[in-house]
Amino acid sequence: MLTTILRNALYVVIAYAAFAAIMYVMQRSLMYFPDRDPPVPAHGGVPEMQIVHFGTADGLELMAWYRPAEGDRPTIVYFHGNGGNIAGRGYKVKHYLDAGYGVMLAEYRGYGGNPGSPDEAGLYADGRAALDWLAGEGVAAERLVIYGESLGSGVAVQLASERRPAALVLEAPFSSAVDVAASAYWFLPVRWLIKDRFDSLSKIAAVRAPLLLVHGERDHVVPTRFGRRLFAAANEPKKAVFLPHGGHNDLPDHGLMPAVLEFLEGL
Repeated sequence: MLTTILRNALYVVIAYAAFAAIMYVMQRSLMYFPDRDPPVPAHGGVPEMQIVHFGTADGLELMAWYRPAEGDRPTIVYFHGNGGNIAGRGYKVKHYLDAGYGVMLAEYRGYGGNPGSPDEAGLYADGRAALDWLAGEGVAAERLVIYGESLGSGVAVQLASERRPAALVLEAPFSSAVDVAASAYWFLPVRWLIKDRFDSLSKIAAVRAPLLLVHGERDHVVPTRFGRRLFAAANEPKKAVFLPHGGHNDLPDHGLMPAVLEFLEGL
């Protein structure tokens, strides 16, 4: 009897270890869901934007979409979440284009026909390359609004901690990717296993720009407790808008754009 129990326990331990090993190996395929097809601005609902290209520090040439600002409006650099590509964000930035803001829809390696494979260090390099390209076009850091959506909030916080933009906007952000993964995979030692940590909580204190954080109270992908934790650690001036009926992907239906435009107008 005891031998049978010990044998079964050993099988359970082996199965658990094997599952954890598989999850460790596959973790990036569970974090990044790129649409690799090259997008066209017109198909994304923003024909006024143009395709631009720039190089990264590690030798990749990336595609992005861009339209310059009108007059003295700042330029929004938009870093999207882990799924799809920039074509799926055209309808979101259309409101800012119509208001005269410049917009760059920055695309990552491995997304939208770009070469390479996404990882944390690579996405930071992609973001730096986008900002450097804008600087070459005469758009200074103090004329930039860095915008991060979901996973892109980790990229946005990193860049805003390195440079001093006019503002930082975070949509459905997290304290860290580790916190989100540990909440979803509570039965695994995620904090030991995860490679791409996107630890925004440890970086947000270095951000000196005005902050707007928008989060949906019904977000079951990135629960609001992680956004609230990040907001609490941020410097003033800061503003948080928690939309009572918003989920993770439907914030535009519940007041996201008016909140962002009101914030931008007050800069």
